[in-house]
Amino acid sequence: MTGRKVFTGAAVILLIGASGCAREPERQWYKIGKPYTTAEFTRDVAECTKGGTLDADCMRARGWVDVSPDLPTPTPEPQRPPGKSGY
Repeated sequence: MTGRKVFTGAAVILLIGASGCAREPERQWYKIGKPYTTAEFTRDVAECTKGGTLDADCMRARGWVDVSPDLPTPTPEPQRPPGKSGY
């Protein structure tokens, strides 16, 4: 394989990987205290999708609540007693 082909292949893989990381995380939807069917959900998603993007406000107007994964709690830095160095 020539160096140019290797470089091109690596660039393509890098771009595909970067585009996957840039997407918004997938949301999950449900209705609080109301039974619903898969058909109802599928219909509402289809009607609230415009240009390949799901309109969250449209889904909320139809009674759906989005469930986003919790963000991890940042770990606080350990506190050192005053006057003590770590070395």
